[in-house]
Amino acid sequence: MPVSVVVALGLTGLVGGIGITAVGPGGVLPTIGLFTLTGLSPAEVAGTSIVTHVATGVLGTAAYTRSGQLREPGTRRVAGILAGTAVLGTPVGVLLNSLVSTRTFGVVLGVLVAVVAALVWHRERHRPAAAPACPSAPVVAGLGFVVAVVSGVVGIGGPMLTVPLLVALGVPVLESLASAQAQSIVIAGVGTVGYLAHGAVDWPLAALIGVPELAGVLLGWRIAHALPARSLKYALVVTLFALAPYLALHG
Repeated sequence: MPVSVVVALGLTGLVGGIGITAVGPGGVLPTIGLFTLTGLSPAEVAGTSIVTHVATGVLGTAAYTRSGQLREPGTRRVAGILAGTAVLGTPVGVLLNSLVSTRTFGVVLGVLVAVVAALVWHRERHRPAAAPACPSAPVVAGLGFVVAVVSGVVGIGGPMLTVPLLVALGVPVLESLASAQAQSIVIAGVGTVGYLAHGAVDWPLAALIGVPELAGVLLGWRIAHALPARSLKYALVVTLFALAPYLALHG
């Protein structure tokens, strides 16, 4: 493998890790890197990418527990529901990976992230500041199941979709990020087992991306606490709008 490709894959891991804990969208970057820079099949891309999110999910959860967000009862409730539904949704996504064309799913995912970005932007621009919202358990469970299915298909940990959706529902950014980290552990763990059963994990590439990704997770956590919530929301919107056309055109 050319040195330039090795460096590029390492960078996608680092930047992806920063995105996971700083704004949510980030876990998709290793998937994009593996898909565009290697000759792996869609199943191998998803399997290799999702393996890296086991460690990033654990580290992200520990970081947000330390900073207090995951000690709050409301955040722990949301995180628990998301994690529980991930046990059911992720295996469905792994099974669908072999049935859904990458092209079609890329278009659907691109449209989805654009819609989510528009929701977050609209809420920030047109709604006055109010007390943080507490979505009902059925709403969180439905959201968690859908995100887990999608994550299982393409090999992402969950924060990319969970964070903007929770923010759109009125959950504060840091609490959304914290809940999504806990969900990511389950999605990645269950997804890893599923893709291992299909022999669809490239361990050397997983290490090449996963090690810098862990460093990025810590850096992203610090960034999330250093910037004001409004800055995080606008960063989230910009990131999603930037990813949407790529996913739609090159999925």
